[in-house]
Amino acid sequence: MGAIASVLHRMGHRITGSDLKDGAVAERLRADGIKISIGHDADNLGDSELVAISTAIPPHNPELRAANERGIDVLRRADILPAIAAERRTIAVAGTHGKTTTSSMLSLVLVEADLRPSFIIGGDVNEIGSGAVWDEGEWFVIEADESDRTFLSLGAEIALVTNVEPDHLESYNNDPAELTAAFEKFSSEATTRVYCADDAGAAALAARVPGVTYGTSETADYRMVDIDRGRASVGFTLMHHGDELGRIELPTPGLHNARNAAAAVVCGLLVGAPMDSAGRALGRFGGVARRFEFRGEANGVVFVDDYAHLPTEVMAAVSAARDGDWNRVVCVFQPHRYSRTAALWQDFADSFEDADQLVITDVYASGETPRPGVSGKLLVDAVLDAHPRRNVTYLPRLDDVEQWLTARLVPGDLCLTLGAGDLTTIPDMVLERLRGAA
Repeated sequence: MGAIASVLHRMGHRITGSDLKDGAVAERLRADGIKISIGHDADNLGDSELVAISTAIPPHNPELRAANERGIDVLRRADILPAIAAERRTIAVAGTHGKTTTSSMLSLVLVEADLRPSFIIGGDVNEIGSGAVWDEGEWFVIEADESDRTFLSLGAEIALVTNVEPDHLESYNNDPAELTAAFEKFSSEATTRVYCADDAGAAALAARVPGVTYGTSETADYRMVDIDRGRASVGFTLMHHGDELGRIELPTPGLHNARNAAAAVVCGLLVGAPMDSAGRALGRFGGVARRFEFRGEANGVVFVDDYAHLPTEVMAAVSAARDGDWNRVVCVFQPHRYSRTAALWQDFADSFEDADQLVITDVYASGETPRPGVSGKLLVDAVLDAHPRRNVTYLPRLDDVEQWLTARLVPGDLCLTLGAGDLTTIPDMVLERLRGAA
């Protein structure tokens, strides 16, 4: 919602807002000249003509109730984003995961090509310090979210699909086929489609709704070859039907990030961004907050934090960690939401193969009510059933995780924390302990 507020402000609208707690987003909006109140109160509405709310706002919220009583139109994200997108030619980046990073890479490629794009992205782009920009160019890049079906209303001219896997099934009557049908509708309504040929779901979609493909697959229209994976980087050469287009050197590790970069290059080429511009932009790509983010080093132990919380995401992040040739990869994973854990716990069985030591916590609720029998122990059982010799420790409480890591991490270890919840606090806590013990 902060990104939307920022863009609407730059479009010339008068914006005010409120949140329960103060923080970096509120400070940034204030710096832009937007009035932000802390705490929800009917008086915050002032003389507003429209009220925009996130899905987290309950019906009894005093500002929402006041808006309804006064007859002020109330809009949700799914109402506002299509209206913004209608002002530009839109590139919508969709997929179960990879959206934020790919959108960020694509935006930087277009900026480097001097196409002056506008964009709204779910995370902050490190080089820009924001996930929202409204500029004068004709293209608008948007991270297209399937979680609430918003992506179906964006009217994208170019639809990019990084992957299609089951998630957010609560919005699709718990039916994976309904989710797949939504992605098919999203693609079919675009003029140009771009798909990852390496992902089974995206490749199947491309077979039904043809478009341009990219990836390591021999069938890809834009094929990645000569891949070089390192501790802090990944590089590849991009071919187009046998012709070499150029090489991309990305200062961010992981094959999954190489695929994200290839997607950004292909979309950039389709809208007129030269290959050399793409190479320059991606060559200094610093990543996105909480996407394989370096958090610090103490006593020879390096800490990296990542938002990965789905089986394939987790596998990709742990694989990227293994590329670094650390003495040990110590992975801590926090399952996210009871509904997601109940639906996917068995799919995590092979996600941690590249970890030397695995710690699993209890589920981060994210506002959901606990479900009987659903806990992090389900994932422990799934991993050990598939890999009986795997070193797995179940520590439901984060306090215990902090103590366990402090006592057991040794020089040469990479500590990789994964999840979309509050596990992100652990690296700072353990770093402080290790530095205090030095």
